[in-house]
Amino acid sequence: MLGDLVRRIGNIAGFASLLAARVLCGVGVASCLMAPLTGFRRWFTPAVQLRTNSWMLMTGSMGMVGSTLPVQWLLPRVGWRPMFWGLAVLMALSMFVIAWRVPTWSESDHARPAGAPPLSYAPVWRHPYFWQMAPIGFFNYGGMIAVQSLWAGPWLARVSGYDPVAAAGGLFTINVAMLVTFWCWGLVNPWLQRRGIVTDRLIAWGLPLNFVALAWLITAGPGAGPGALAFYCITTTVVALAQPAVGMVFPAALAGRALSAYNLVIFVGVFVVQWGIGLLIDAIRHGGVSEVNAFRGAFGVFLATSVLSYGWFLWSRSHNRTPSP
Repeated sequence: MLGDLVRRIGNIAGFASLLAARVLCGVGVASCLMAPLTGFRRWFTPAVQLRTNSWMLMTGSMGMVGSTLPVQWLLPRVGWRPMFWGLAVLMALSMFVIAWRVPTWSESDHARPAGAPPLSYAPVWRHPYFWQMAPIGFFNYGGMIAVQSLWAGPWLARVSGYDPVAAAGGLFTINVAMLVTFWCWGLVNPWLQRRGIVTDRLIAWGLPLNFVALAWLITAGPGAGPGALAFYCITTTVVALAQPAVGMVFPAALAGRALSAYNLVIFVGVFVVQWGIGLLIDAIRHGGVSEVNAFRGAFGVFLATSVLSYGWFLWSRSHNRTPSP
């Protein structure tokens, strides 16, 4: 009995430590994302802002790539603790490089007129362009992150029948494809902007292909492997342009709040879609449906919410007089 009690206490302490670490990581990542986006808003032209946003997402994809096959190979050899210590050292190095090389900005360069009302989130929440982009940020963009970061692995393992090593290889393929896609967006965005092909138009043109990709994934079921998942994720990346676009419709003094508010929408969407897909899979399976068809049904509901969000975007765009960045 004493041994069982010790193991239970250890499990509780381990979970508490893991939860605390995860919360601290979330706090740090939030600032790491919003600070550069706000800096890009102050330092660069609109076309370059779209490029820097895409290339920052590209560097984020490098971390996603590193968490797949490299971790699968290293874990049996070194264990978790050395891997986390290595991450800590790399993060400390990045902090030093940022402090050394990243420029600062002067608040006096963006001073507000005397007597202006205090800054708050209220102008952001009221802005029609923010609400035009909110549903696609919540369901389409947040949903893609939910699939890429959580449900792609279970799909490969439980629908396509991959073993752990093959599933890790599939995730590696998906994340490399995302890295290359964001690199390409960074290359072409300034060229598109110079020709008047703005963010709203790109999203309006690009998202229908994403629905085709998701419908193909659902229809193929067990036959949909890393290629189908990668195609779905790649075709969703057009929505990533919405975040810098939201920041650009506000004055520089409000850009940080606008970007943070939109980021909140995206990551609430990530949580809701991650959780919702799991609930739907369990609920459908309780009805006697096979696991494969439960996944397909849950992803079908997700497809429906994505299409409805796109419909809202099109309707709002036709009624919104705010020009697209």
